[in-house]
Amino acid sequence: MPSKRAYVSPLREQAAARTRALILQRAAELFAERGYGRVTVADIASAAGVASKTVFASVGSKGDILDRIVDQGVVASGYERSMRQLLALRTREAVLEALAHGTRRGNEGQFTVHEAIRKALPVHENGEALWERATAAYRDALHAASRHLHTLTPPPSCPVEETADLLWFWFGPTGWRTLVVENGWSWDRAEGFLHRTAVATLC
Repeated sequence: MPSKRAYVSPLREQAAARTRALILQRAAELFAERGYGRVTVADIASAAGVASKTVFASVGSKGDILDRIVDQGVVASGYERSMRQLLALRTREAVLEALAHGTRRGNEGQFTVHEAIRKALPVHENGEALWERATAAYRDALHAASRHLHTLTPPPSCPVEETADLLWFWFGPTGWRTLVVENGWSWDRAEGFLHRTAVATLC
């Protein structure tokens, strides 16, 4: 006699997904505010309004939570769609304008996630690998933008790799954070400045 399939309630699955999302959101906020090392699973549970055992059952340990925050941040940045649009542009000025606006949107929208990751690096058991995992797709996207710039006429005067390095310097997460967080610039001002700097150098 065939065994009965376990019934899976769609409503229960939706509720579990909402709980996971809330736990991750509250964890990212706490990591960004206090630093990863100063936050416990009990803190996360309290902020999310659930029991600690629910956190472990739904998401896992504090390290698992940070891993999920990193993965979700990469997906939520929307870089793949932005890159498809950018690679269709046919002038250097248009490409750089799209890079300035696209990376601004990603850094502004994912600011809490970026801060959570950044503050975890000094105390994480493998901080270097964590940062590489969090930024690999970002860096690859800017390398793709550099290669695209060199297909246009006229191309930038510096080599492809140097162009990619400059794009990372201007439009990578550290550049945005330096201007907005450390120097108190508005996102609009930072976007305009980085765009103008890139155009003046590469065009």
